[in-house]
Amino acid sequence: MTDKELEAVMDGIQQAEAVREELGMALAGVGITLPSLALDVPMVAACHAVPLIDLGRCNLATARKLATVLRAAGTTR
Repeated sequence: MTDKELEAVMDGIQQAEAVREELGMALAGVGITLPSLALDVPMVAACHAVPLIDLGRCNLATARKLATVLRAAGTTR
C-alpha cells in the first residue's frame, strides 16, 4: 500500500468515526442508544478507503423507539 493509499484509508476512518459519533449523539438526543454502534471492523481491517458503520444489535424496546422516531420524522417532511 502506498503512502497516498494509506492516507486515504486513514482519512476514511476518521470521517467514519466522526459520522458514527454524530449519529450516536443524534440518537441520544431522541433517547435512543445503540450499544454496538461502531465502525465495521472487517472493513477497517481490510483497509477500505470508505469504511462502513455497523449499527449493531439492539433490544426490542430500542427497536420500537427507533421505529417510532423514524415514523415521526417521516411525517414532518
